[in-house]
Amino acid sequence: MTITTENEYRGNLPEKWETILQDVIEEACDQVDCPYEIEVDVLLTDNNQIHQINLEQRQIDRPTDVLSFPMNEYAAPGDFSDFDEYGTFHPETGELMLGDIVVSMDKVHSQAKEYGHSIERELAFLVAHSMLHLFGYDHMEDEERILMEKKQEEILEKTGYRRS
Repeated sequence: MTITTENEYRGNLPEKWETILQDVIEEACDQVDCPYEIEVDVLLTDNNQIHQINLEQRQIDRPTDVLSFPMNEYAAPGDFSDFDEYGTFHPETGELMLGDIVVSMDKVHSQAKEYGHSIERELAFLVAHSMLHLFGYDHMEDEERILMEKKQEEILEKTGYRRS
């Protein structure tokens, strides 16, 4: 597993932020029974930069908490049945390239305070949420949302990042 992180955030990060990313990403892979070693890129940034990325990539003119940029399409969420032929694999490592996650640490801090839990839990939640998007899960329809929320909670429970 390769997790490439880039920290452009100039504020306070949780002391164990790298451990949080590693734990949550590994557990997300386990939750969907991913049969491959994976590669994922994570950018930690602020509201200004995520606002710019959101505007450029999604034409939404506001900051958001997390963005997910999947590199693969799935017949169904977490369905890897045709990935040997159609998945995006790194030519040197053979790892399945999942895509990119962009997290606004400004939002992590403000949402943790708003929801009354730790910044560690909020970061873990956003990474779990984003990882599920990289595996083809969505929350546009109620049925999809319920399944995705269940998977998120399972990831957070298994990794110990529960609501305080």
